[in-house]
Amino acid sequence: MHELSIAMSIVDMAGEEAAQRGGVRVDSVHLKIGALAGVVKAALLSSWELAREGTGLENCALVIEEVPVVGYCPACRAPRQLDSIQWMACPECKAPMAEIVSGRELEVVALEIVELEAAEAPI
Repeated sequence: MHELSIAMSIVDMAGEEAAQRGGVRVDSVHLKIGALAGVVKAALLSSWELAREGTGLENCALVIEEVPVVGYCPACRAPRQLDSIQWMACPECKAPMAEIVSGRELEVVALEIVELEAAEAPI
């Protein structure tokens, strides 16, 4: 289950960002996952719960945006969202589509960071 190593990497990255800024808390991490990224959303969310235990991100949420597979249709000369990843053909004209425009993403796109009050800041 590589989702656990992905979750641990995200926790490390978000923790480093919070440490560099100082006096902040990361409330949520926003992630984009493409349908072709090879990541199971439910497994990643479960792994996130484990990875953040005992860290400064124990109350941090993981917000996942799922990105559909979009290919470029050479016949229509336009990007088209695929109906199925098993059938790489344009949903409009049925021409084969070899170029994938999006759907492979696995990226952190945002961190929601909150400034801590002096009383909340870690000592």
